Amino acid sequence: MPEEPAALVLVQGTLDMLILKTLALEPLHGFGITLRIEQMSGGVFRVNPGTLFPALKRLERDGLIAGDWRTTENNRRAKYYTLAARGRRQLRDERAAWGRQVAAIARILEA
Repeated sequence: MPEEPAALVLVQGTLDMLILKTLALEPLHGFGITLRIEQMSGGVFRVNPGTLFPALKRLERDGLIAGDWRTTENNRRAKYYTLAARGRRQLRDERAAWGRQVAAIARILEA
């Protein structure tokens, strides 16, 4: 039976972009963000709480996301995060920059 590939470590700075993209889809709590990133990446990226929660605090402090306490579907309290207008602009800019970087790396690898 083939061995499942190990999860990859995110390139510095990409976690914030992935969090913003995830929240552009819908408001989520921290665990929901982790699950969605893993799901959207096909299991390639797994974000541990020790990395996720400092990033969420930083994004909230910088006004890119907003958090508010709500009751989950399991009747527990959790902080749900939504993408702020400033975060939407940041995501747009980061996606454009990421596209340029990926294209440049592809050109180098194909040389």
